Amino acid sequence: MAFFGRKKNKEEIAPGPARSVTLSNGSTVDIVRQIDCLGDSCPRPQLMTKKALGSAAANDVIEILIDNPSSMEAIPPMMPELRSTHLETIKGDRLWQVYVRKD
Repeated sequence: MAFFGRKKNKEEIAPGPARSVTLSNGSTVDIVRQIDCLGDSCPRPQLMTKKALGSAAANDVIEILIDNPSSMEAIPPMMPELRSTHLETIKGDRLWQVYVRKD
């Protein structure tokens, strides 16, 4: 058993833009990486986001899938210290999709 529960490799990395997403302001962004944090609680989603942004190139957009409310609320305030921008959080049926861009 891993430190944060059962060990699982939840990070999916696409070789290029896997898909495009249209944000509420009408802009379209290409998602280059998706981080699946479903079922995870603090601090794992924050740590995985920090790791993904650390290896991202400038202007890369990352989608973080979260179903834990406290983790969802913790991601946007982290962005300035990670030299990144929170683009939008979209509430789904059972999860939040958080979009961030490396500056």
